[in-house]
Amino acid sequence: MRGTAVVVGGGVGGLATALGLRRIGWETTVVERAATPADAGAGISLHANGLRALDALGVGAAVRAAARPQYTGGTRTPAGGRLARMDGAARARTGHTDRRHPAGGTAPRAARGTATAVPARGRPGDRGGPLDAGPGRVTVTMGTAQLAADLVVAADGVGSRLRGQVFPDHPGPVYSGSTVLRAITAHPVRLSSDFELTWGPGAEFGHIAFADGRAEWHAVLDSPTGVRHSDPLGVLRRRFGDWHDPIPALLAATGPEAVLHHDIHELETPLPSFAAGRIAFLGDAAHAMTPHLGQGACQALEDAATLAAAVADAPTVEAAPARYDAERRPRAQPVARAARQAGRMGRQLSHPVAVAVRNAALRLAPSRATVRAVLRHADWTAPNLG
Repeated sequence: MRGTAVVVGGGVGGLATALGLRRIGWETTVVERAATPADAGAGISLHANGLRALDALGVGAAVRAAARPQYTGGTRTPAGGRLARMDGAARARTGHTDRRHPAGGTAPRAARGTATAVPARGRPGDRGGPLDAGPGRVTVTMGTAQLAADLVVAADGVGSRLRGQVFPDHPGPVYSGSTVLRAITAHPVRLSSDFELTWGPGAEFGHIAFADGRAEWHAVLDSPTGVRHSDPLGVLRRRFGDWHDPIPALLAATGPEAVLHHDIHELETPLPSFAAGRIAFLGDAAHAMTPHLGQGACQALEDAATLAAAVADAPTVEAAPARYDAERRPRAQPVARAARQAGRMGRQLSHPVAVAVRNAALRLAPSRATVRAVLRHADWTAPNLG
């Protein structure tokens, strides 16, 4: 079966979907209104399931070449006390067999490519507008232009306009109570691990190392929505200045202009379906989640590979989105719930007694059990797209 598709949204999920559909022989158009991705200048960390999805899409080797494997790391307290340790050997003992990247890899998002790097027609500046789902075709209106296709993929992010049209009774995204500031260091920083998280009362700080020696760091803070600072780096240096090394060094190696600041929104109310006729929802448009498991991009990549496989195998175009929904919703929505729970256990604990109990439990937990808990969401088999 061959056909045409319009993918609304040129983020990770949208571009991956274009790759998958093109791989199975579909003519695909990507529409994206932003000239530059909002997260350009940040890093991306992929667990093994994300890399397996990229393998299915045919670009896994290229991403691995630009990435640094994550073998060593763990979780600490602000004073530097070790809460949990993870290493390559421990991951191997859990049965995760992707030895090249047992927990995944990291790379700058700027290296991921843009719509022009996808074998599909990119339309910068377009924004997916009203839908007209007529017999056999779906039409997306963008200003005075219209694009008709056999399939429309809504990959237009957490604030998806298409989701609002198809599911007008859904409450939409809610603010998680957290805001994230992040950046890539201007030069290499001496680090003792590939990745690390530090949990303090109402705050989390983490870093991931890149192949060139630089690192991305992120700071997740409890904050009212919409709060912005004239000197965000100065605020962070005061907030985290007495936390353990290498946190002060990471902040010192960062230029003020490099800091990105985004409030974190999620779909706390699950969508009733990831499909509606010839329309499929994926990525943040379908299951926006908090970043505490590092699974947001991975789940979007799983979506893309699964949708392409469903389109390739379904007897009709109409059957493909329903098949995709049946496979993806039971997988992605529990991951979103687990990410929310992980945030509550980590950064969102602020009472000293609750923090002490959590820290004691983590220290007493066997390393193998901790690794299994972190990596269990990466247990996913990618479809074969040929």
